[in-house]
Amino acid sequence: MRLLVRERIFGIGDDYWIEDADGHKVFLVDGKAMRLRDTFELKDAQGRVVVEIRQKLISLRDTMLIERDGEHLAKIKRKRLSLLRNHYRVTLKDGTELDVSGKILDREFAVDYEGELLAQISRRWLTVRDTYGIDIVREDADPALLIAVAVCVIVLAEKEHDD
Repeated sequence: MRLLVRERIFGIGDDYWIEDADGHKVFLVDGKAMRLRDTFELKDAQGRVVVEIRQKLISLRDTMLIERDGEHLAKIKRKRLSLLRNHYRVTLKDGTELDVSGKILDREFAVDYEGELLAQISRRWLTVRDTYGIDIVREDADPALLIAVAVCVIVLAEKEHDD
């Protein structure tokens, strides 16, 4: 499944659509402005909240949380030892860990589980500015979770870069 993300640089509340390969709107990333911490909702095309994404308020390292129906789904934080590239660890509620690595700020990174590619995020195959693709490789993968993971690591990398 290939999805297209069109970010708006100066969008109030950081709202943007994610479209499928045919240009149909599939998900809306709805940023909640004027909050104490970064908060987003990933909504389907009908406006239903699929997952909620929020920054953990108190933690030693910046951490993002993903929830579905009010229940914890995943926690994302930067790996401690990552010298050359950005590395993030995603810990799912069942203890499963996903690895996110690559050039996050350039939108060139991958999400994998035990060395198996789940999703590739890239601008390489697109020519439109401020647009990147999410190519979900595995058929049984949860698209909403992988989109939420991509949003989280981008937010975390941009905060780290700004600091």
